[in-house]
Amino acid sequence: MAFVVTQACVDVKDKSCIQVCPADCLFEGGRMMYINQDLCINCGACEAVCPTQAIRYDDELDGEDEHFIQVNEQFFEGLDISKGGRKLGLVERDADFVAALPPA
Repeated sequence: MAFVVTQACVDVKDKSCIQVCPADCLFEGGRMMYINQDLCINCGACEAVCPTQAIRYDDELDGEDEHFIQVNEQFFEGLDISKGGRKLGLVERDADFVAALPPA
């Protein structure tokens, strides 16, 4: 189990989360941040600083937010995460669901 970034982050990308993450598991996509669950250590530092409360523990997701477990996973398909999110920087793409959302 790990933390997940949900729709409340779309078109906001405050980036406080990426600055406090000790595991460097947060990555910046075109329209939102994404958490790599394989790298997440479940410390909760990102959740505490998120101004939109977009970051939630995966087993506490309900309704439409449950879909964001797969949305976060899809973002990382084919992406080289060996550098970590801070070093990799902006990735000019999003998961299909996020890319298809109307602008906020």
